[in-house]
Amino acid sequence: MARLSLPILLSFNGGYVDTVGFVALAGLFTAHVTGNFVTLGASIALGTGGALSKLLALPVFCIVILLVRLLSQQLERSRKPVMTVLLSLKLVLFIIAAIFAQIHGPFDDGNGLAAFAIGMVLVSAMAIQNAFHRVHMSKMPPTTLMTGTTTQIMLDLADLIGGTAQGDLKPVKERLKRMSASVVTFALGCAAAAVAFLLSRTWCFAVPVVLVALSFFAPVGSPETASVAAPANGAHTE
Repeated sequence: MARLSLPILLSFNGGYVDTVGFVALAGLFTAHVTGNFVTLGASIALGTGGALSKLLALPVFCIVILLVRLLSQQLERSRKPVMTVLLSLKLVLFIIAAIFAQIHGPFDDGNGLAAFAIGMVLVSAMAIQNAFHRVHMSKMPPTTLMTGTTTQIMLDLADLIGGTAQGDLKPVKERLKRMSASVVTFALGCAAAAVAFLLSRTWCFAVPVVLVALSFFAPVGSPETASVAAPANGAHTE
């Protein structure tokens, strides 16, 4: 049976974690952090919870990406497996979040310290995923932001339908296939998070641990990305 590719797993994880954060942590976006500006405004206007988490999500996100970039550069100079190390860090953060949720969840008070703490852990984990994708999988569709991907899908479809696509159509069709798979998988992750939250408001935080663990054995799906960092123990090879 064919293994799920790394981009597919990360897209599913992106939709899942963002949805779990939103429904379990008073409307906190953990992967798409700019959306927190909107929900912060709503929190102020409507008196809903989680204002501190939404306020600090972006600076925490930025700091983690900065640190990840510096770490990646150091690992590359040392010829260490960058992708494996970053996935390991993300796995550790998701394990911390899952354990924390079992001890302190469910998080009914969006303004509480517990909700803030787990929110920042999830934001940090998804900052690693965003940086990871941007640097090491830049030729693949985004795994956390679907607006640009959906726009490109519609543009490609319009070009194909209108017959205005120039030259070899194979790259356009391949891009359309990859991007469509990313959007569908992200949506499935969102749906799965909603179901998981309804089943358990604490165990729903454990699913990303499984997803990241599977990522160690998933093929990257692109020779360009596979050559960026040397994987350890055969991980991320075709």
